[in-house]
Amino acid sequence: MKKIVIDADDAAIGLKKVLVDHMKNKGIEVEDLDYLGSHPDAAYPEVAYNLSKKVQAEKLDRAILICGTGLGMAMMANKVEGVFAGPCHDVYSAERLRASNNAQVLTMGTRVVGEELAKTIVDAWLKAEFQGGRSAPKVESMRKLEKESFKK
Repeated sequence: MKKIVIDADDAAIGLKKVLVDHMKNKGIEVEDLDYLGSHPDAAYPEVAYNLSKKVQAEKLDRAILICGTGLGMAMMANKVEGVFAGPCHDVYSAERLRASNNAQVLTMGTRVVGEELAKTIVDAWLKAEFQGGRSAPKVESMRKLEKESFKK
């Protein structure tokens, strides 16, 4: 598996550390972008945008964003062309986010899930691979519509 990038806003720094440690203990290479370290006044939109631009530029396969609910991070990440993100607060949704929708970015809310559930969600999402099949034409349609939306 390729490197995982991760970041969080001020509400979710603790959960981010838990997940970084969890993935590293499993032998997964993790890069914590720590946007707040160099931009302490930033809020979730800037954190999500920074990570999503990295996903876009480097064509990264997997990334994780965490805020209070996971919702704002997903909304902002999806504003970057080529990036598909979704909030997941249960294992099934996390698996389907990747298997059916081929999303690169998992978002979660520290006020919605506890540490142990967050670890399980990340594990399910990392294990899942895009299955194609009946989902492939739908994902392709999303990509085409996205390109239409981003035309100048």
